[in-house]
Amino acid sequence: MNPKHQHCGRFEAFTTRRDFLRKAGAGFGTLALADLLGKENLLASEPDSPNPMAPRSAPFQAKAKSIIWLFMEGAPSAVDMFDPKPELTKRDGQRTNIDVFNGNPGPLMKSPFSFKQYGQTGTWVCEHYPNVAKHVDDFAFIKSCYSESNDHVPALYQINTGIPRPGFPSAGAWVTYGLGSENSSLPGYVVLGNNQGVKGGNLNWSSGFLPTTYQGTLFRPEGAPVINLTRPNGVTREDQRAQLDLMEKLNQRHLEARPGEAELLGRIQSFELAYRMQSEATDLVNFSDESAATREMYGLDQEETRSFGAKCLMARRLVERGVRFVQVYSDGEWDAHSDLNGNHRGHCRATDQPIHALLTDLKRTGLIDDTLVIWGGEFGRMPVSQGNGGRDHNPHGFGMFMTGAGIKRGASLGELDEIGFRAEVDRVSVHDLHATMLHLLGIDHEKLTYFHNSRSYRLTDVAGEVLHQILA
Repeated sequence: MNPKHQHCGRFEAFTTRRDFLRKAGAGFGTLALADLLGKENLLASEPDSPNPMAPRSAPFQAKAKSIIWLFMEGAPSAVDMFDPKPELTKRDGQRTNIDVFNGNPGPLMKSPFSFKQYGQTGTWVCEHYPNVAKHVDDFAFIKSCYSESNDHVPALYQINTGIPRPGFPSAGAWVTYGLGSENSSLPGYVVLGNNQGVKGGNLNWSSGFLPTTYQGTLFRPEGAPVINLTRPNGVTREDQRAQLDLMEKLNQRHLEARPGEAELLGRIQSFELAYRMQSEATDLVNFSDESAATREMYGLDQEETRSFGAKCLMARRLVERGVRFVQVYSDGEWDAHSDLNGNHRGHCRATDQPIHALLTDLKRTGLIDDTLVIWGGEFGRMPVSQGNGGRDHNPHGFGMFMTGAGIKRGASLGELDEIGFRAEVDRVSVHDLHATMLHLLGIDHEKLTYFHNSRSYRLTDVAGEVLHQILA
């Protein structure tokens, strides 16, 4: 019986009766079959290279080599940022029967912001994002996203892992599992976190049931990027190298007695990576080699923009060095249950100039040609008021944009209803977003799998469609 697909790295290849039995069987029969397949080397899930992060070719031609995900934690409001609704303005103050997450809803509330059209596309952008607005002709807006949870933590888990429960591999872990990384001295997946801590913690960038090698590494944009990275006082580089060599010999003996133990292999690799990072990772946060004009462009000279600007500059430096997946969290939260005007105004001030700088820099260096940039939060916000001029959580409809490698410039997909409550036209699920992201990296989302607990798992679970409407 011939396999239906060619085998490629970590990508599911076989659809024979043997594979069906391997995936669907249970009990002692499955154990016996697994042993047989193991002897035939058909159950191997680790690459031939001793380095599990070694770069691997995508199954088909990729448009993107790396991803920068600008994560606006707390959920920005679509109707107050890029998707104004005239009907919402017209019906301002009217009562409606919309159910909300926290308490009783107030009446419909028009946006407190004014809007202006930008670019050849005539895209509407709120008054507080004038620098991001300069790039709208390069964006593909997705205006009809929806998710399954109205609570931050499960919604964060879903947008990051595809599943609104903890314990599943994050998108960055899946990407590095499938493709590895092009820099052996830095992690393949780096997270630049919220300065107050991301809700749900490191489960948002966990490797889940994948080997721990593929989990995200949390970097700090100032000082040593990783805690305890600096060599202890009194320990020379030669002494440290000798210690690592001894540990590697002991660990390798242990691994030879237990072949295929992914966690041990990951532990060995983590020691070596930390050693190599002591030089390269420390240089990453030293911006002295950047021009004064570049540092000013990213807003490093302004209190409001310094933190997010440093993270955006670090993101550019990371992808420049071959890091595969970088997630950049905005600081604080866009979680405007009251005073949406003040909340969103402040977050726009903090992120507008740095995002403009990042996109300008990616164009200047040519990195935009093989870097996919994603902007968005975990869900949206209600069209009705809450508290003192705020909006509650809304998983039924929200917006995102993508730009860069493989994206159709000036595209717009989907629509919310006339008041901005629910996605109605060309609804886009989180699985669709992930399928599109993988497609741009040269991966068929249905074939990037990992066998766990008697079934093959994937980032998009059993759903997801590539959004060809926004692809160049």
